Amino acid sequence: MVKTMLVLNDGVVFEGISFGAEGEAIGEVVFNTSITGYEEILTDPSYKGQIVTMTYSQIGNYGINIEDSESRAPFAEGFIVKEYMDFPSNWRARLSLGDYLKKSGIVAIHGIDTRALTRHLRDHGAQMGIISTVDLNPESLLDKVRKHPGIGAFDLAKEVASDIPFPWWQKPWHWPEGFANTSNKGTKKVVVYDFGVKFNILRNLVKAGFSVEVVPGATPAEKVLEMNPDGIVLSNGPGDPQTVTYGIEAAGKLMGKKPLFGICLGHQILGLAMGGRTYKLKFGHHGGNHPVMDLVTGRVEITSQNHNYCVDVKGLGGQAVLTHKNLYDGTEEGMRHVELPVMSVQHHPEAGPGPNDASHIFERFRKLIDGK
Repeated sequence: MVKTMLVLNDGVVFEGISFGAEGEAIGEVVFNTSITGYEEILTDPSYKGQIVTMTYSQIGNYGINIEDSESRAPFAEGFIVKEYMDFPSNWRARLSLGDYLKKSGIVAIHGIDTRALTRHLRDHGAQMGIISTVDLNPESLLDKVRKHPGIGAFDLAKEVASDIPFPWWQKPWHWPEGFANTSNKGTKKVVVYDFGVKFNILRNLVKAGFSVEVVPGATPAEKVLEMNPDGIVLSNGPGDPQTVTYGIEAAGKLMGKKPLFGICLGHQILGLAMGGRTYKLKFGHHGGNHPVMDLVTGRVEITSQNHNYCVDVKGLGGQAVLTHKNLYDGTEEGMRHVELPVMSVQHHPEAGPGPNDASHIFERFRKLIDGK
């Protein structure tokens, strides 16, 4: 057992045991309330720059199967759990969570009171922290974390996005074939801006009947328009949306030219492109159990969430109307432009992990393109 320390920016210290790679990791410490789905959470590019705390007590019991990864690699900076289960039992498992983290170079700690940590983050807000297996001096670790400029100082989307365009043909998982590629080209073509896109967004677009082409987040709007898509999707991604200046510029040029659909970071980028503002939540929304009211239908949906920022929809000068509202804290969860074919949601309709209540949003985007 390797003794490991977690030190927060406000000086709070936790001692535990390593179950991942040796070394140090600095990131914004957040908590996720999902019970399952740790593989998908670790590989969600939106967690770049963050250290994820799982609130569920036992993590690792079904191992890792690689197939359920939501991107090409794990992007979380570090991982915190109460009790790591080192004996996975699942017919799809190919390796243990601990071995996966070691192989991926992700520092992880268990054996700490994650309930106390979560309550501290809830009361005092998400903050920078450091996990270390090599430096066990709290004062030294505190000095390191306080010298870090914070994740808002970096364009994290550029670090996780693909460097090259690529097509996507895979459909959502279905028994017994699992993840299968479709042989039918969609009747509508959609271009997806990759700011850290999750695979399940692409799968749900295929399911909705789209032919999907993914382009790097820094692709100029003019180049995308030359591809003549029927619609354009602005994907999820990590960090402060105000750092993604190229995405904001592209979104501004594309509005009114093609139907647009923003998800999470893409939603925030659209808000900024309209001249609005974003604001940071105290501890963010991370988990698979957030109730959201669809103001269009009046239906309450349980959603998957992973964001620290929100769009001030009221501050858009009447350009957009609120379409979704978080029932936990009343924050904005979706909007629609009053004149142009532009829609967006703050939550993750593709889930992965999480419930599928909101997956119909992809069909709503299809209808927007069809003019219905």
